[in-house]
Amino acid sequence: MTVLREFERLEAAGLWRADPDQQRRDVIVSVGNATLTITDMQDRPLAHWSLAAVVRANPGQFPAIFHPDGDPGETLEIPQDEATMLAAIDKVRHAIERARPHPGRLRLMSVLGSLAVVVLLVGLWLPTLIQNHAVKVVPDIKTKAIGQALLGRIERVSGQACATPEATPILAKLALRTDVRQLVIMRSGVASSLHLPGGIVLLNRRLVEDHQDPAVAAGAILAERARAAQRDPLAELLEAGGFLAAFRLLTTGELTRQTLDSYSESVLSAPRPALPDELLLAEFARTAIPSAPYAYAIDITGETTLGLIEADPMAGRSLEPVLNDRDWVQLQNICG
Repeated sequence: MTVLREFERLEAAGLWRADPDQQRRDVIVSVGNATLTITDMQDRPLAHWSLAAVVRANPGQFPAIFHPDGDPGETLEIPQDEATMLAAIDKVRHAIERARPHPGRLRLMSVLGSLAVVVLLVGLWLPTLIQNHAVKVVPDIKTKAIGQALLGRIERVSGQACATPEATPILAKLALRTDVRQLVIMRSGVASSLHLPGGIVLLNRRLVEDHQDPAVAAGAILAERARAAQRDPLAELLEAGGFLAAFRLLTTGELTRQTLDSYSESVLSAPRPALPDELLLAEFARTAIPSAPYAYAIDITGETTLGLIEADPMAGRSLEPVLNDRDWVQLQNICG
């Protein structure tokens, strides 16, 4: 080691004794190749200490007292004015300490590293696992109840949903035609459409009031069905609520009002995810509803929805209307 060669000729005066019962003797201390050599004043060797096993009994105090590791009875005192020797002993001992293997330290680092990896994996993986498990095991009746509770919290923000005795059976008919459990027409709050847990689809009133063809509203419902097929609405709710919301649902069967409010406020302000034409067209084909009316309602020029227009699965076919004229007019007046 370079540090050993640097101090291999250094000498200093000191006091040494072999055990506590003997008197201290004046000695010459010299630093050798990883050893500390103690000689008397006639240059006769008295002791050789391994620097790697030298212990300072009084760190920071003077005179500095050293002894071999495990043998505190044999001591060597070096006065403060031998600063070069003291610095050399410390430097060489520290160099030897750094060079020797530290299996305990390596083992500790290995354990800590493994724990860090486990914590990281648990932090990233466990919340998703809990959320996915909750979506799978929550009964349908509970999912429907969560959807109804969420609808109630949304109405707190957007106002009461539209409803008339005449329109209620027509909404049920349109829900059956588009294969959803429940349809709700909202006065405001919902920008266009929204799918809630439990098969509840919300539509903004403009989708029924501003269009003569009920296929437009039906198309918005089918788009929400396609989104729900890609990402379960309950999974979206639990993802927004975080790990604690999913854990609470699994353990108590309930979600807090704060969780529902937070999700309703965020989902109402966020744009609905875009869908590939292939996914939408499959929904229109499955329900035998034309896609062109919905496409033109999104973009009156048809430029951005050309795929839904040109590949309309019902183009050129004789179709039963989504709703008859009388029912559609009744539904257009649902908000008064």
